[in-house]
Amino acid sequence: LCNLEIPTVFGLAAETVLSAAEKCHPDVILCVGLAAGRDAVTPERIAVNIRDARIPDNAGSQPQGAYVVPDGPAAYFSTLPVRDMIAAMKEAGVPASLSNTAGTFVCNDLMYGLLDHLARTGQTIPAGFIHIPATPAQACDRPTPSMAPGTVAKGLEAALKTLIMK
Repeated sequence: LCNLEIPTVFGLAAETVLSAAEKCHPDVILCVGLAAGRDAVTPERIAVNIRDARIPDNAGSQPQGAYVVPDGPAAYFSTLPVRDMIAAMKEAGVPASLSNTAGTFVCNDLMYGLLDHLARTGQTIPAGFIHIPATPAQACDRPTPSMAPGTVAKGLEAALKTLIMK
């Protein structure tokens, strides 16, 4: 098990995950990030080849319409069993739904960069991304959906069990 904090920085997020994967040789790669405004745990189906930030990343970069990988395909599909993961989370009593886009910020950048690298190197490691809602503490000063950390953890645990069983 390789657990790490990923920097919210274009390019560096994927580099960090790929570097860790080279060292720990995972059977699966599951990245998790915050999507304030969502009311469910949402596995991402698709990462698109675009960086289009409405706000700067944590290094101050705010690309507009740049490609994640200039010669890459338009998109990649998650190689995780997203529908099975959603079913398992719902069975565990956790609100979950499919998201068809990882957005155009660092989460998408990470997912696309990861899947592109795996595809180009012929690696068949299942990989993808899950967005989680804000916590009640994060949402307390504005009207946005939230989810208790324990509920999020329960959902992620159900998703991980699905991956282990595949």
